[in-house]
Amino acid sequence: MQAVLDYCTGGTKRAVPAGTLVLQEGSRTGHLFVLLEGRLEVIKGDSVVAVLTEPGALLGEMSVLLEQPHTATVRAAADSIVYEFDDAAAFLRDQPAVALLIARLLAQRLNVANTYLADLMHQYAGQGNHLSMVGELLQSMINLPPSQVSPGSDRQSDPRI
Repeated sequence: MQAVLDYCTGGTKRAVPAGTLVLQEGSRTGHLFVLLEGRLEVIKGDSVVAVLTEPGALLGEMSVLLEQPHTATVRAAADSIVYEFDDAAAFLRDQPAVALLIARLLAQRLNVANTYLADLMHQYAGQGNHLSMVGELLQSMINLPPSQVSPGSDRQSDPRI
């Protein structure tokens, strides 16, 4: 995502000391962040699910695009520097090339998730356990209107799926 760095004008360059939260899961900021340097941890619940070190890594894009609260907490694991865009929606309207870069990134993530789920479906088909339901889950996700898609887990399920 280094290509996004070419568009980081109009944002605020901000130093983020180690241990500082950049985003809080469940909050709404309308902000988009681009990592310039450092190391950030993406935390879902109590688990670190990703570590970001690549300049140009994006934070807050899903919340902005879905107009929903942030889906994870992001914490600086080391002193870091980010660009912050206070009105991310306006920034993306003004910079359609960045919106296209984000769309490609999200499409890549979706492709990886679909490939993984299809592999699980193949491995556990006909076994009668909860993993054999992956096919039904994929079909349900595909058929839901975008405004109705809501992630779930063992702790919080989406009754529409």
